[in-house]
Amino acid sequence: MNHKRKFCRCNGGETVVQWFYGNTQGNYRQKQKTRNGIYNTENEWGLPPEIIISHTFFTRRTKDFYDYYKKYMVYPSAVPNAVHIALARLEKEGKIKAVLTQNIDGLHQAAGSKNVYELHGSVHRNYCTRCGKFYDLDYILGAKGVPTCECGGVIKPDVVLYEEPLDDDVWQGAWEEVRRADTLIVGGSSLTVYPAAGLVDMFYGKNLCIINATPTPFDRRATYLSHESLTREFENL
Repeated sequence: MNHKRKFCRCNGGETVVQWFYGNTQGNYRQKQKTRNGIYNTENEWGLPPEIIISHTFFTRRTKDFYDYYKKYMVYPSAVPNAVHIALARLEKEGKIKAVLTQNIDGLHQAAGSKNVYELHGSVHRNYCTRCGKFYDLDYILGAKGVPTCECGGVIKPDVVLYEEPLDDDVWQGAWEEVRRADTLIVGGSSLTVYPAAGLVDMFYGKNLCIINATPTPFDRRATYLSHESLTREFENL
């Protein structure tokens, strides 16, 4: 049985897809820009990205945070790739129940996915820290310096920064999806970063499908294991 047929057999019953940052494949410029940006900023900023995109840095050096955030973490021209589109189509066909993602770009929804759990939030949602008023991404990108609300409060992106917990409701919803699933497909992660990787620990269904370029701690549990590209795995499904 070839790898495509085995993957299709794995994808059965109530299926949940757990998607991580590294899922981007093909013509998706955010991956390349981020690879050359967020992980190589110490020469420019003198600080590792874990410090710059932390809650403390946002609070104490808000303008510097936004300078970095707009340059390296927000890509309004990015569009869904073949994998995003395939996942949305599989959901529409009833073959996928939900997508759990650590990505903050909103591309799953742009591709048409409806039931998406954004574990790390979204750049498309931004709120005033004083009154809670909502602002979209265009407002953030158009603001000079620190984006502020009409009430004078500082606006914060609805993304999970270092030192911040995951949203309880989103986490609980994701946990429930994994608990009920017959099949869990994990794409683009070494499964070493918690708490998100811990969702695999909570899966007790029949099929665990792991697609990642490098080995993971859960490979021995996998019903289907692939080191192929995500694009190849999902094309023509």
